[in-house]
Amino acid sequence: MSFEVTTAMVQQYNDNVVLLQQQKPSRLRPCVREESVRGEYGFFDQIDATSAQKRTQRHADTPLISTPHVRRRVSMDAYDWADLIEIFDRAALITDPTSKYVINAVAAHNRAIDDAIIAAALATAYGGRDGTTTYSFPTSTHQIAHGSKGLDLTKLLTAKEILDSYENDPDEPRFFILNAKQVTNLLNTTEIKSADYNTVKALAAGQIDTFLGFKFIRSERLQKVSTTRSCLAFSKNSLLLGIGTDIITRVSERADKNYATQVYVGMFIGATRMDEKGVVEVQATE
Repeated sequence: MSFEVTTAMVQQYNDNVVLLQQQKPSRLRPCVREESVRGEYGFFDQIDATSAQKRTQRHADTPLISTPHVRRRVSMDAYDWADLIEIFDRAALITDPTSKYVINAVAAHNRAIDDAIIAAALATAYGGRDGTTTYSFPTSTHQIAHGSKGLDLTKLLTAKEILDSYENDPDEPRFFILNAKQVTNLLNTTEIKSADYNTVKALAAGQIDTFLGFKFIRSERLQKVSTTRSCLAFSKNSLLLGIGTDIITRVSERADKNYATQVYVGMFIGATRMDEKGVVEVQATE
């Protein structure tokens, strides 16, 4: 056979652009309170609990109970993403990648939403009349230490106990955010003969998504410091996502870039913790 036959060899190119594995939708957005915000900051008012006063005599004066008002502030941030497709790229490419660029960029913004919610869960929150009062996360009462162990049934029960002890409404949805490693830890540390193991096994297999009153959400974006992963247990209204401008997409021609097509995706959002009593950090060793 000729040594030059390689010149005639055919190369096949696939005309389908495939996105590499990644988280595409926001997993935490449906788990928190969502509100529209207009402006750089959003302020949300709350009313704290009061106590009834027992009447001790007839014809007593009517007691006046001062209702405590609380205000929380959410700071808004803009997010941008853009890429260019040169005017001559389409002639060189088998397929137009524009739509896949849009999908890829929207997925990036959805992950950014989750990052904002996760960060807000444990960060210092701001509020008060002018939004300058600080509210630190109460680690002494709402943090379950890792204890050099991964996630286990005891930690799940303790998280539930904390939320119950602060009278979080049992009818309000509760969520538990954990990553794949901690699902594995649950399976490895729970007795194989117990009903709890079977429940966790079904949870890992995707057959159920609730346990101990929590709806479980897997996220690989939870904060990790050294070997400590911070899982989150919370009631829905205890975290807030402010939406100034929801995810927008624009595909337009750029005359200043030799008429290249620009794919643009952006949003204006912010997140904050609304109530320390409704959020628990569950540390786990990895």
